[in-house]
Amino acid sequence: MNVLVVGGAGYIGSHCVRQLIAAGHRPVVLDNLAYGHRKAVAQEIPFYAANLGDTPTVLNILRQEKIELVMHFAAFCYVGESVTAPVKYYENNVVATLHLLDAMLQAGVKKFVFSSTCATFGVPERLPMTEDLPQAPINPYGQTKLDVENMLKALSTAHGLSFAAFRYFNAAGAAEDGTIGEDHNPETHLIPLAIQVATGKRANLQIFGTDYPTPDGTCLRDYVHVDDLSRAHIAVFDKLATPGARFFYNLGTGKPFSVREIIQAVEKITGKKVLVIESHRRAGDPPALFADSSKAQKELGWTPKYMDAESVIATAWKWHQSHPNGYGDAR
Repeated sequence: MNVLVVGGAGYIGSHCVRQLIAAGHRPVVLDNLAYGHRKAVAQEIPFYAANLGDTPTVLNILRQEKIELVMHFAAFCYVGESVTAPVKYYENNVVATLHLLDAMLQAGVKKFVFSSTCATFGVPERLPMTEDLPQAPINPYGQTKLDVENMLKALSTAHGLSFAAFRYFNAAGAAEDGTIGEDHNPETHLIPLAIQVATGKRANLQIFGTDYPTPDGTCLRDYVHVDDLSRAHIAVFDKLATPGARFFYNLGTGKPFSVREIIQAVEKITGKKVLVIESHRRAGDPPALFADSSKAQKELGWTPKYMDAESVIATAWKWHQSHPNGYGDAR
């Protein structure tokens, strides 16, 4: 299948591109390189440096490349920034996505896979988190993702768009061979931050809150390997053959790890000490977030390959060892 991967030079998108090839599909990448890296995408893969909200350009790509399905990973995703710069997030995550969907409908492309988030749930009513929990985002980032989910429902009803929205938890790790991985600027994810401290690139790691109602007082999160996420996205393709089909899946391992446990695992894998500074709680951080992914496992035949923190961190460490400066490019 010819698949347009929007945001295909980003962290999750670039890993998905490789998984698409492994599954026998033909990926085409669209990325404006605001956060993505050109080096994350092999040279032989068709690449378009463009904005997802540029309807004429996207429409031309869809027709020229004979695209059959679109995957969307190009949202802005810094929660804190979404609070201070909400217009930026609504413009890219909602308005530009609407233009992308409009181009798809004009081109007759009616299969869509959306990268959503567990942030649409806000503070969950219960754990583990199932798909039927009330969705009440507590920040503009989560709200923009929920807005798109609702938009997709409307387009499914009105135009027969078939879609799947994957709400996932903490994406982590890197490709097994260490050739692509996580390189954000700024970096906010715990595992790469801890590795940066371990390697001396960062002086210390802040732990935000040590008095949560959890076994060791630090937040619990569900770390799901980026390649496992990618495989789930591809596993839904066949289910989108029915016009107007709509699917929602939570993706995680269901096995949470605390901040301290992740730090200890990084120290074990790297053999280096991670200096930590304990700080106050950060506003909006729930004590625990972890998924019930039984629906995805049952309906998609999806099983995470990486179930423990150390195996995920080992792949990230391999990437950081071979790419100490990340992709080292100017985008």
